[in-house]
Amino acid sequence: MAGLRLGPLLRYVDADSATVWVETDRPCMVHVRCDDGAAGAQHTWQVAGHHYALVPVTGLTPGSETPYQVLLDDELGAPPSGSWGKVWPLPDSHFPASTIRTLPASAHEPLHFAFGSCRWSATPSNAAHDPVGPDALDTLAATLAAGSGRQRPDVLLLLGDQVYADQTSEATAQVLAGRRDLTEPPWKQVADYEEYTYLYYESWLDPEVRWLLSTVPSCMIFDDHDVIDDWNTSASWLARMRATPWWRERILGGLMSYWVHQHLGNLSPAELAADELYAQVRSVPDATELVREFAAGADADAAHARWSYRRDFGRVRLVMIDTRATRVLDESNRAMLDKTEGEWLRQAVLDGRGSYDHLLLGSSLPWLLPHLIHAGEGWNANLCAGERGPRWARRSERLRQRADLEHWAAFPGSFTALTELIAEAGSGAHAPATVCVLSGDVHHAYVAEPHWRGAGPHPTSRVLQLTCSPVHNSIPGSLQAGFRFGWSRTGRWLGKLLARHGRLPRPAVKWRRTGGPWFGNQLMTLTLAGRAARLALDQTRQEKQGGVRLVTVWRAALTDARVGGKSGGAGGPAAGTERPKSG
Repeated sequence: MAGLRLGPLLRYVDADSATVWVETDRPCMVHVRCDDGAAGAQHTWQVAGHHYALVPVTGLTPGSETPYQVLLDDELGAPPSGSWGKVWPLPDSHFPASTIRTLPASAHEPLHFAFGSCRWSATPSNAAHDPVGPDALDTLAATLAAGSGRQRPDVLLLLGDQVYADQTSEATAQVLAGRRDLTEPPWKQVADYEEYTYLYYESWLDPEVRWLLSTVPSCMIFDDHDVIDDWNTSASWLARMRATPWWRERILGGLMSYWVHQHLGNLSPAELAADELYAQVRSVPDATELVREFAAGADADAAHARWSYRRDFGRVRLVMIDTRATRVLDESNRAMLDKTEGEWLRQAVLDGRGSYDHLLLGSSLPWLLPHLIHAGEGWNANLCAGERGPRWARRSERLRQRADLEHWAAFPGSFTALTELIAEAGSGAHAPATVCVLSGDVHHAYVAEPHWRGAGPHPTSRVLQLTCSPVHNSIPGSLQAGFRFGWSRTGRWLGKLLARHGRLPRPAVKWRRTGGPWFGNQLMTLTLAGRAARLALDQTRQEKQGGVRLVTVWRAALTDARVGGKSGGAGGPAAGTERPKSG
């Protein structure tokens, strides 16, 4: 009898449909059955000897919550019957039933978006001695499962570095050593598709996280560590990587595994039905070469694939932006997004403006950084482009790669274009109440608010940079001090000197930090109801008795709920009320 190897993951959910992703241990039919009669079924498809299904579930009731089961049958095409084996919920599970909670029918019902990035998923043998501290996703799952009364997120936004292909745990390295010699490149880093699957097993088979992802819908986007640190930093970096004998298998395996494990679940049933590659994959006995050819095309030409996507949750619009794979790296035309991707982003943001009350821009990389870092990245970019001559350009390229200077600020034209798009989206009679850029990557959390200069369009929406990272990782004390200094008055002054030396134009916005910086494993939750918005930051805390809990360390009202306009809603510390996680 077929068994469940990974999952289920609840991915897309709207008012009356959902998708559930699974990996099984052999070809079979996968059936998802809900208590209210809604159901879906699909036979598995194969990539590199692994068997997957993404099952659409239809007939759900808007604003409802219903438990579901996953059943498998070895007889492809067989209707659901008593012969089907139930594989989820797991036998003797102590977790509550996994449920599908559809979007509410009313736009005034609150929606809770939890978000963060950078989850190194290595599981310590003793949770009390985790070298990077308690895992925020794991702690959230345990808190919800314990019935603490904490509000369950309606959506989980995972903003990059879901797996670390270049920083494997000792347990994973031991598995890799059974396949190849780890004294040869790429050493303890993953080498191909099969090794990427080990990372997802380590991450998504964690019992708490497995249950959480089975019951909270998730939207995902990659960042660099999903492939390799500093992925697509510059043309020089890419040329150096392509000259190595191991890079091609690494990038193909990374893009293939991302398409299978993360990207497909971001799409709606209608988008899946229209996806030509997905249709081909499901129609052949073994789709390995199809997916491999697609990944090779995406690596060779950014226009070959679109990883960005748009989701509408009632009157909340999420536009998730690929800030890695569609970069233009030529120094004379350097851009975060190529022309086609930039045009898509404009359409995704502005199409039907007035039909949404809140705009969420998911960008793994922050738009607004500490002032010194922002100026330093722009300075570096201009010097790399030859603004101060070839000697400065060579030195600046080395600095760019060593210091990870590749955020929006390192692409000055793209920073300006995004700033202008945000101003346009947040202006006029149809402006949403908020425009929030949700980001991670930098291993700390903060809130920054811009103000527009000059006579151009000034948004009437409240615009915020909301950065939350890591979910489970760490940052050295020296970098913590550096980030704090980057926000300081002295840091801003030094940034102005760098901007002057790099001949940077003055940006259209100035910004101030209104919350943070916070360091630790953490998640932010954005609660939206009508035109009202609230924000909370939760951090993990290790209890003296050995348990772990989530503590709300900051919360703020982002808009005036009475009028849906801007609010000065000051945030401040708040006591956590969640129960501790059992040890």
